[in-house]
Amino acid sequence: MSDNIQTVTVLSKTTWTPNLFSFTVSRPDSFKFTAGQFVRLGVNPSQLSYYKQKAVENGDASNEELREALNEDIFRAYSIVSSPFDEVLEFFSIVIPDGAFTSQLQHLEVGDKLLLNTMPFGFLTLARYQKPLPKDLWLLATGTGLAPFLSMLQDLKTWEDYEHIILAYSARSTEELAYIEKIESLQEDFGSLVDNPAQLMFIPIVTRESVEGALTERLPKLLLDGTLQERAGIALDVDSTHVMLCGNPEMVEDTKETLKTLGLVMNRRGEGNIAVENYW
Repeated sequence: MSDNIQTVTVLSKTTWTPNLFSFTVSRPDSFKFTAGQFVRLGVNPSQLSYYKQKAVENGDASNEELREALNEDIFRAYSIVSSPFDEVLEFFSIVIPDGAFTSQLQHLEVGDKLLLNTMPFGFLTLARYQKPLPKDLWLLATGTGLAPFLSMLQDLKTWEDYEHIILAYSARSTEELAYIEKIESLQEDFGSLVDNPAQLMFIPIVTRESVEGALTERLPKLLLDGTLQERAGIALDVDSTHVMLCGNPEMVEDTKETLKTLGLVMNRRGEGNIAVENYW
């Protein structure tokens, strides 16, 4: 096993919907990361309690054979939900029915062991913005793409550096809008700890239901017709806007192109407005 791979223990699990869940694991003492980064998590299905139990039920040989067949380490990239200063690591996952990784990860139980590559990856971090200087931060997410933004919003420096933070979070249904209570407490839990904190505006978007207080169209349309900017009460400005996109690849691509038509530019070598993550 690589020196970068460490074993971590599942500490908790939260099921949001049949296809969405979160979990926390122990954090190795030496592990450090920047808010917005992702890691590679590994699972060996044969070592999960779920399959161990199946293998011993009634001494069923077929279950034991299944466990043996699943005896391999499978790794996937996961953005970190937790703050860089938390004592545990939290992750937000979707279940892909035929996915080699998530179809196994859904069986996680407290006490199970996972593998963590302790080398963090990714450049969806606020440090990438050198120009324009921080003022308005737009965090646009769909689904589990919310994860890196929650990490950023649990870092006091984010609240110190910006004047306005707009978190627009899109899901298909109300039940898929995870972490709502946490989002609604961020201003008090973190903003209150710094002088002159940024003001957080949370804009929920539900595309397949009509929900009071939530917008209903896809992010590109909401930006193009100005609805999102109107709800936020802030305009997009090439000289003051930082925009980060994470989530469904189609959303990321379409929204990126929409923002470019509105005059914003991709962030390269520290300059520009738009930053995206492409680990999907």
